[in-house]
Formats: sequence, C-alpha cells, structure tokens
Amino acid sequence: MRVLSGIQPSGRLHVGNYFGAIRQHLRLQHEVHERFYFIANYHALTSMQDKALLEALSLHVATAYLAMGLDPEKSVFFAQSDVPQVAELAWILNCVCPVSMMEKGTSYKDKLAKGLPANMGLLDYPVLQAADIVIYDSNLVPVGADQKQHIEMTRDLAGRFNTTFGCEVLELPEPYIIPEVAVVPGTDGQKMSKSYNNTIELFATSKQTEKRCKQIVTDSTALEEPKNPEQCNVFALIQLFATPAEAEEIAAKYRAGGFGYGHAKQLLADMINDDFAAARERYIDLEKDQDLVRDVLREGGRKAREVAEATMDRVRDACGIVKNR
Repeated sequence: MRVLSGIQPSGRLHVGNYFGAIRQHLRLQHEVHERFYFIANYHALTSMQDKALLEALSLHVATAYLAMGLDPEKSVFFAQSDVPQVAELAWILNCVCPVSMMEKGTSYKDKLAKGLPANMGLLDYPVLQAADIVIYDSNLVPVGADQKQHIEMTRDLAGRFNTTFGCEVLELPEPYIIPEVAVVPGTDGQKMSKSYNNTIELFATSKQTEKRCKQIVTDSTALEEPKNPEQCNVFALIQLFATPAEAEEIAAKYRAGGFGYGHAKQLLADMINDDFAAARERYIDLEKDQDLVRDVLREGGRKAREVAEATMDRVRDACGIVKNR
C-alpha cells in the first residue's frame, strides 16, 4: 500500500501543523506502507506570489521535516514542482471535470468567505490535488474527518477519467482517517493558523516560545480563585503535550485555586521547549547545510518522477496523446 500526503509551505511550521499532520507522517514511517511526502509549492502559489518567500519557506519545511526525524531512506520526500508531470495530469483531469464540481468545493467557498481573491488556482485547487494523489498510484491519503471531500473529489475525477477513456488507468484512493487529529487552539482561542497570526512556532527559540505562550488569551479569574481547565486555551494546549496522568494533576491545580494562568503558560512553554529541543538543535545544524537538504529533495524528486512518468505513459496512451520523443 502506498500512502501520500503533502504540506504547503505557506508559513513557518507551528504546533498546529505538528499535531494536525507532521506527527502522523512521522509515525507512519514505522508501518509497512510506502510513503510519498511532498512540499506543495505549486498549491502555495494560489495565495503567495513572493519568489524569495516561497523559496525560503519551502526550504524551511524540508529542513523542519528532516530535523523532526523524517528518514529519506524510508519515505520519498520531494518538492511538488520537481515532478512536472503532475501539472500535465492536472490539465488532462480538468478536461473531464465538471465546472459545477469545483464550485461545490468547501475549501474554495471558505476562502472566498474570508475575502481571498478568487483566482483560477484557488478554484482549480482540487484538480491539482487529485493529480498529486493519483499520479503516484496512491492507495491511502491521511486526512482528518473534515477533509474527506478532497478524497471524494479525487475518486470522482479518477473514476470519470477511467470511464471516459474506457480503461482502469487511475487508482481510486481511499481516505486514511486519522482519529487522533487534534483541533489545536491558537493564542487567541481560534484554530491555530498562519492566516490568523495566532501560532506558536515549532522552531522558535525558548525565549520566543515563552513570549508567545504569555500572549495566549485567558479570562480575568484571579490567581487564588478556582478555574475551569476545560474552558482554558492554555490547558487545551497543555493536554497535547502532557500524559493523561499529568493532565489530570494540572487540572486539579486549576480547580483548587492558587494556580494562575501565568503558571500554566510557563508550564506550557517548558513542555514545548522540552519536546522540541532535540529537533531544534538538528534544525540549526541543517540550516548550516542547506545543500544536504536540497540533495534529499533532489533524490526524492527523481524517485517520484519515475513513478509519475510510468503513470503518465498509461494516461497518455489511454487518451491518445502521442509521445514523439
């Protein structure tokens, strides 16, 4: 079975990225599946048109994944743009895709509601995503339960291609639902997101982490008064890092009184700094050796292109695209 997943280089990685995706990607390295992980820099162009920033963030994501333990011997790790065949397949899938399907996309409608400009890349995002998935004959795509629509669209498009051209060329992937994906609150209590500027970065310094944790919004309950941990953004984050026993002990301190939000914020900062200390050290070392990071992506791109070209040979043959080279 082949697992595929991608991450956009749309900002510096944060705690929400870790619990929402990165942790699962790393855990899957210990299972029997083949793994293809890519940096979705084509997708990032839907909202980012800054050359230097896109390049810097793409290298940041690659460096971060390697620092956190992604093993390029166990996973094919590459940049989306290093596989030009994916753009070719996206065009071919566009030619069997009803416009109405794209207009129903929840991500498109959500981003429009937030005031993002409606460029064609944003509308067509699911088709490129489908090409990303099926071009590697992916069987499983790790997603949260709220992201199933993307896989349903991919299956629909792959099925339409197969039906249109009368052959079973494209694999229909299945969603790999990750039940433990947490909704991670940001410093303002909303879902942690780069677009809300409410993130806690993974690769900040210890002092920067402490400063960011101090900015988490809490109520005005006095230090000596009892507090409800279930209604506290700080405690919600603490639970992600603490064992169940540790979380219950901290919750008891909340309820007993005499335990202030300042104490909780410092405790959270210490947990984050401890958990990511080793990865942060490796990140600093890799930042000094970006040629190594680029070499990993280059080799991953070579492996990914081999698989993608084999798929495209079948696709071109199915729809009558003559290969004159």
